[in-house]
Amino acid sequence: MPLSPRLRWKLDRFRDRFSSIFGSRQENARPRICPACGTLVGSTATRCHQCGANMTFSLAAISRSFGRFLPATSPATYIILGLSCILYIFCFMITLHSGGSPPSGGGLSAIFNLGAIDPRALAVLGASLPLRVNLMQPWRFIMAIFLHGSLLHIGFNMWVLMDIGPLVEERFGSARYFFIYVVAGIGGYLLSSALGHFSIGGSGALLGLIGVLLAMTMNRQSAGMQMLRSQLIRWLIYIAVWGLLFPGIDNAAHLGGLGVGFLLGKIMADRPPVSAEERKRANVMGLVSGLAVVASLIIALRVYMQLH
Repeated sequence: MPLSPRLRWKLDRFRDRFSSIFGSRQENARPRICPACGTLVGSTATRCHQCGANMTFSLAAISRSFGRFLPATSPATYIILGLSCILYIFCFMITLHSGGSPPSGGGLSAIFNLGAIDPRALAVLGASLPLRVNLMQPWRFIMAIFLHGSLLHIGFNMWVLMDIGPLVEERFGSARYFFIYVVAGIGGYLLSSALGHFSIGGSGALLGLIGVLLAMTMNRQSAGMQMLRSQLIRWLIYIAVWGLLFPGIDNAAHLGGLGVGFLLGKIMADRPPVSAEERKRANVMGLVSGLAVVASLIIALRVYMQLH
């Protein structure tokens, strides 16, 4: 029995779709761009003829695939911003659920305690504790970077992040920038916990970004670099005065993050990766730091679920 034209059209369309899933349809295939070095390669190529990178399973290919879901500019900065805000909201909901409330008081005390988080929730979810505890639970070195204690705390830190972060990310590339942020934060909490502090917040990592920029401007006499260096030094003076005048600010975490950031700024080239080898190394750095953050987050949530 002959098929009707409409049924034949449906069968042909189904066959074409089925064929395209398995890559057997080539008439509309177009050349692709290597995610590692940007070279134009053939539509069926599995490896780049220029740098040898795998077109599907390399770190660069994975990074580009995830990049489709992120903002085109400063994606790592927005990841840090988003994770910090989500964790603050989560901690605030825990505080409300547990019946916690900010300490009473007026004036500046009321402003500082607006949206305050229960310290018990922060301790469970990864606040930095004395060094002997952090060494037994190293995920705290990372989780503390993304936790904040009040609305003013996270508001100020995220304002500084959005002011400085895109500048560093554009200069060093997203992968290396994220690595710098995490490692500088860890460095800050190593020093803080060594002094026995209970601490949270991204200020140590942010001081690390300032340290990277300060290292970048050293021994450079152009007008732009001198202006940036002067601005960074003013930032450091303001932060130092703030830390001396107001109790509860972890100056040790600031100092540790600043030192680690300055050291990284001296080691790393202050430009985005240009060669295939540099891009591969940067992708590894970004992937390792990203996996460390994800693993720490999973551990913190598991600890919270076990206690509740």
